[in-house]
Amino acid sequence: MQNNRSLSRELSLISLGLIKDKGDFKLNKFQIEEIFESALDSLVNHCRDELDNCESDLENASQKILDSELLEGVDSSFLKVRDELKKSIERIETVMNTLSVILDFPKLIVSSGQFDIREDVNQRISNIMNNLTLIDSDIDEAMDGWRLKRLPRIDRDILRLAYVDIKFLSTPVAVACDEAVNLANKYSDMQGRKFINGVLRRLQTVKFL
Repeated sequence: MQNNRSLSRELSLISLGLIKDKGDFKLNKFQIEEIFESALDSLVNHCRDELDNCESDLENASQKILDSELLEGVDSSFLKVRDELKKSIERIETVMNTLSVILDFPKLIVSSGQFDIREDVNQRISNIMNNLTLIDSDIDEAMDGWRLKRLPRIDRDILRLAYVDIKFLSTPVAVACDEAVNLANKYSDMQGRKFINGVLRRLQTVKFL
């Protein structure tokens, strides 16, 4: 269930990137469905690209291991190659976990006992788009002199999703923050991740939470 909710947050983030970021406006279910399908395609393509990158990394690491075997003993270069190989394997595991949920997606839709990712994404997007002005204003209060609009779009949307989790979906604060950090680690840069972490800590102290 938790993996499904993590996937729905990621699909929500991708979906938001396909919508104009200008004030409150309503989207009907059909429009959100179209956006969702585009987001799902984007996520699958992203996984394919990541797998291609992992394959290339593994090939390079394997070649370096072969090259290092020609050297005498185990030196620092071999240890470095081993670390690179370990990181590549970890990336592959992450991508494969995402793909495993996506490939199981039709079963999630038709099984009444399963968590409905489509409906969860629909709910998250609707909450954000229908309350964008309020959400941005509240997040601004926790920005400590900064303005949300100055952040990259991806960082704004990660914070908005965390807000919706806590304010509208009754998600525990710790869980919402952890999920936001996971999205930042995957989609933002180092500066963005640090800033999001700081804002999330301050969000926990302001009145609307």
